[in-house]
Amino acid sequence: MIPKKSFGQNFLTSPPAREAIVRAGHLTENDTVLEIGPGKGFLTEGLLATGASVIAVEKDRELITFLSEKFAKEKEAGKFTLIEGDALTYEPPYTSYKLIANIPYYITGAILERFLSHERKPNTMVVLVQREVAERVVAREGKESILSIAVKVYGTPKIVHKVSAGSFFPKPKVDSAVLSIENISGSNFRDESHELVFFTLLKLGFSHKRKILLSNVKGQFGEKIIELFATHNLDTKVRAEDVTLAVWLTLSLELSISL
Repeated sequence: MIPKKSFGQNFLTSPPAREAIVRAGHLTENDTVLEIGPGKGFLTEGLLATGASVIAVEKDRELITFLSEKFAKEKEAGKFTLIEGDALTYEPPYTSYKLIANIPYYITGAILERFLSHERKPNTMVVLVQREVAERVVAREGKESILSIAVKVYGTPKIVHKVSAGSFFPKPKVDSAVLSIENISGSNFRDESHELVFFTLLKLGFSHKRKILLSNVKGQFGEKIIELFATHNLDTKVRAEDVTLAVWLTLSLELSISL
């Protein structure tokens, strides 16, 4: 079966990488796993071996037939559910679940945004992503990004394993990493208004990377944001990448209350 570029298919083939992903999920037979893009089922095998139940969402119709045959016994036993569809429109289960997947590089950001912000969030995410993206999420260089803050507001990210390009077929041009996000919740937000203002502020703050934060956001929030900078003794020359999650939350909360 030839991997399709249109689906961003790079099938995982490394047993050590698979073990690292499964181990990071801390799975038990009582867990439900949502796997996005199971491909030929290499990771799926490892997930099922823990006794966990797996819901796999696959967009490639050709692979649907292959996976249905490969996991026929698990399907019959009620441990494996296969759904043909797009993960970006799929509505997650109402029960507690963990999202564990080898995500196509081109939809990594969209997958993180959709499932972390969804009303029915996973309690844990373990995703195999481009190494550069994983490092940006954990802010390895000490500089935050819109992606790192957007992830950290919902959970605690860490890189648990590095995966070389040779661990896939076909071999991608870059290395990957296993990114774990634990303790996922929406508890940092007071309400939906706070969440909305938080992301509006965040996107504006990073809209012009070389500009200082205040310059990027004062057009939208006017005198109120200037007052908040003064109230909290914030440096008016600070750039978005140097602002902590706690400050973003404080500013957005007070802005949401004032609106």
